[in-house]
Parts: sequence; C-alpha cells; structure tokens
Amino acid sequence: MSPATTVAIVDDHPVVRDGLAFLLGEQPDLRVVGEGSNAGEALQLVEAQQPDVLVLDLNLEGKDAVPLVGELHQRWPALRILILSMHDEDLYAERLLALGAQGYVMKQEEPAEFLRALRKVASGESYLSERMKARLASRGGQAAIRLTARERDVLGLVAEGLGTREIGEQLGMSAKTVDSHRRNIRDKLGLETSRDLVRYAVRWAGMPGDGEVS
Repeated sequence: MSPATTVAIVDDHPVVRDGLAFLLGEQPDLRVVGEGSNAGEALQLVEAQQPDVLVLDLNLEGKDAVPLVGELHQRWPALRILILSMHDEDLYAERLLALGAQGYVMKQEEPAEFLRALRKVASGESYLSERMKARLASRGGQAAIRLTARERDVLGLVAEGLGTREIGEQLGMSAKTVDSHRRNIRDKLGLETSRDLVRYAVRWAGMPGDGEVS
C-alpha cells in the first residue's frame, strides 16, 4: 500500500480548519500533519512537517496570501499548494498558478470536489474548476496553465521588469536558457513580440507598469 499523502491546513477560521481536518481524517490515503492560521505559522509548519500538499486560505487574518505563495514556492519547490478561497476571480487563480500554486478551489464547492482537487494536486497535476477554466480561456489565460513551473518562474520575473541576464542570475541559468524559456512562453501564449510578453506578464501578475525588457 502506498503511503498516505501528507497534508497541512492553513486557514484563519478554526471552524474551517476543524472541518477540513475531520474530512481528511476519514480518507485512508490522506493524513493531516499540522494546522496553522497565519503566514508565519504556514512557513513554520511547512519547514517542520514537510507536507506533500499545503491547503492554503487566500486571505489570512484579513491579509492577502498571494505573496506567501511565491515565498513558499521559492523555499520549497516540491511543495504542492492548493488554494482554498471565497473569491471567484480568474485573476487570482491565474496569478497564483504562476507563482507556484497547483490548484484553486472555492470554499463553496462540495466536499467531494474539494477532495478531487486535493488528490489531483497531490498527484502532480493542476486543478481549476470548469467554470474557472472557462473564464481564463475566454481571455487567453488558460494558456498560462500549460506553462511549466520554470516557465512560470521566468514569466513572474519578466513581470517584475527583470531582463534576461537578471532572470538568469535569479534562477541560476544561462542567458541562452532564459531566452529559450521566453520563446517557449511566447509560443504557448500566442504572443508575437517581447513587448507583448511583458504586457501579458504584467497583467497576469497584477502589477503596474508596462516597460520593455531585453
């Protein structure tokens, strides 16, 4: 028998945490290894327990958890992150997937759908509801989901205004490799020029600005 997938839960509502822990406790293939209520506890929990999957509320104690996703992915690239949110916004989902999350599920979903999302993320796949996929596809965002994790890393740094050399230094790769990733991203997203790539990256990351990078 395969070992159970280990799961950590971070949500600032005790009732939500308790409900999720109870639900997961009834699944023989899943095991809860810890719970937290804020960003600091999330980081401590992942460091201490090294869970396979982190179930993360998008808002922790009234604060946006988006930056936390990027930090978690940077520090623990193998960690699978499933976002649990009340916000039905495609911009959040697209941005979070690019930052390193693997799934985005609404708190209003049925327990069976939450479990399906969790197992899909644990298996190495990405998860979005059909409704969310349709919204992203309607404005071309669906293509970003097909990017590899490294391509999403490059896209995020493009959004920050970094050039090829700077991206290479940040990610520990050659300028030639960065250029290759940028070409692949443009091909997958159907973008013709570097300026188109920058504009897409900035919109996708939700950051101001529209500068060219080389």
